[in-house]
Amino acid sequence: MTSATPPSSGGANSQRARAAAALRSGGIPLLILGLVTVLIGVDFVPLPEGVSPDSVRTGILVVFTIASWAMNLLPEPLTTLLFFLCAMLFHIAAPTTVFAGFATPTWWLVLGGTIVGIAIRTTGLGPRLGRLFFGRASGGYRYFIAMVVLASVSLAFLMPSTMGRVLLLVPIVMGLADRLGFTPGRTGRTGLIMATAMGSYLPSTAVLPANVPNTVLMGAADTLYGIKLQYGSYLLLHFPVLGLVKGALLIWLICRLFPDTAEPQASASATAPGRLSSGEGRLVLLLVLMLSLFASDFWHGISPAWVCLGAGLICLLPQSGLVSSKELQQGLAIGPLFYVAGFLSLSAVIAQSGLGAWAGGGLLDLVGMTSDDPLGNIPLVAAIYAGIGLLTTLPGLPAVLTPLATEFSQASGLSIETLLKLQVPVFATVFIPYQSPPMMIAMLMGGAAMKDGLKLCLVMSAITIAVILPLDFAWWWLLGEFDG
Repeated sequence: MTSATPPSSGGANSQRARAAAALRSGGIPLLILGLVTVLIGVDFVPLPEGVSPDSVRTGILVVFTIASWAMNLLPEPLTTLLFFLCAMLFHIAAPTTVFAGFATPTWWLVLGGTIVGIAIRTTGLGPRLGRLFFGRASGGYRYFIAMVVLASVSLAFLMPSTMGRVLLLVPIVMGLADRLGFTPGRTGRTGLIMATAMGSYLPSTAVLPANVPNTVLMGAADTLYGIKLQYGSYLLLHFPVLGLVKGALLIWLICRLFPDTAEPQASASATAPGRLSSGEGRLVLLLVLMLSLFASDFWHGISPAWVCLGAGLICLLPQSGLVSSKELQQGLAIGPLFYVAGFLSLSAVIAQSGLGAWAGGGLLDLVGMTSDDPLGNIPLVAAIYAGIGLLTTLPGLPAVLTPLATEFSQASGLSIETLLKLQVPVFATVFIPYQSPPMMIAMLMGGAAMKDGLKLCLVMSAITIAVILPLDFAWWWLLGEFDG
């Protein structure tokens, strides 16, 4: 998103070739026609009592859109625009909800961060910060993957916004990738971007309040039940396994799925200026101001979105000399911005429709839990939570699940506090990149393919279910979390 360098000819050309082949064969028009036909046909199909055609249409459109993004059924911009069009034509929601993505602070945070990212690249500050943060190009590929994950995790203790960490790190990591010889399309570049994307989100779920899901959980638990989540106890319960062990697993897995060999570019270090240029100096001051405002938002109350947008505006001022009109046109990609608005709008439609709460009640009835086996119900509760998480983005999961805690407690025999804490391992498990907007944005900014993100998420989720979650619950047991 922030790089003006064209993607590698192999990856981009093959993707265009597949899209062209599908278009010639009629696959894409038929898929769109099929969706529209199904949405129209809802009016002519008998529905169960109490189920409205509008709710069925909403469910169909939501599932189709998520599936298309996850499996690349249609090109990403086409999927997004099709969602907008169908949502309006079939009155899925009000226009203010359908296009809510453009009105959210997150979208403007991404826009402002993209402009700052262009400035980091065009001034040459990105490679310099890469050398400062990650040392000289003397280590192996695994070393740099580990350093990127470590930097991502460390920032979680300093910056309470996953999106802010992503917007800061991605341009720097892209500069590191260039320095290591990882041109666009190389698996090493993909590995570094995925280390940033998943390293910024996954371990931070165990640090309070380092991302949106645990912040929402903290506020909802206090508001609805008077349960106050404390920083120290939360960190002790979740970070050893969901932070440290999962972070180490992420490093190993990226190196296995995206193997590569670093090829340091001698010219990159040889020609690096010894002193900051005037443009780099101004940008450093701007970044320091941004980080200071990010870290002190509890005091001044200004959203990171408006801080980032203001920084982007400063970068565009002719007097700043940071980003010219030509550089903006070359570096600002409209397609990914539409994509960001699309999945944010989809989340708003899901929240407005009540699909998450409906799915929670339906799944609870389906599994038929009995309250006489609380510990045995933990896997069932986690499975229900994960199922609801596939219908919502993970930041919205606590908002859906927390009001249902009383109902789940009666059915499972687990305490409300335990059920609230059980949300953390679930929103720390990402099955498809769509579920985590910061991850999606990091991938879009870095030019990582959705299929690569999906592969890493699915393998990571499988290992999490088989190994990490049992280990995590064993840690809970050692701490006495299940006593009584």
